[in-house]
Amino acid sequence: MTNDGGTLDKDLIRELAALLEETGLTEIEIEVEGRRIRVARGVNLTTTLTTTSNGGAAEPRDHREPKQRGSQAEDVAVHPGTVTSPMVGTAYRSPEPGAPPFVEVGTRVAAGQTLLIIEAMKTMNQIPSPKAGTVIAILIEDGQPVEYGEPLVVIEQH
Repeated sequence: MTNDGGTLDKDLIRELAALLEETGLTEIEIEVEGRRIRVARGVNLTTTLTTTSNGGAAEPRDHREPKQRGSQAEDVAVHPGTVTSPMVGTAYRSPEPGAPPFVEVGTRVAAGQTLLIIEAMKTMNQIPSPKAGTVIAILIEDGQPVEYGEPLVVIEQH
């Protein structure tokens, strides 16, 4: 991770930043020989690096500013039928550009039915419905970047 025993490897950081741009990800983190580098873009991020009692660096702590949400959106996001993103990537509501979306609000879905796809590292990943029910909310736009754990769709069980 270092060029000369102490300074950060700026070329590695540049390579990671280029990888973020190429893949469309918002952050990437690697660890080699106990040293960790995280590169992020497009997020409100402050990292605090603390030291341990033995003089070594401790785990950086991530202080993201919470997203402002309306109370109605917040209620939907904590609904028991909320389907969250299992990965970081770009969410698409249809199988290809110009095609109808997999689901709309009001669509009845079966367990295992594809709700949307998330592209991560040039791989299209189908996101299945965890249960049968009716789609009552779609919380993302087509082509929107999503983070791990971000609410995507809400399904009301029959």
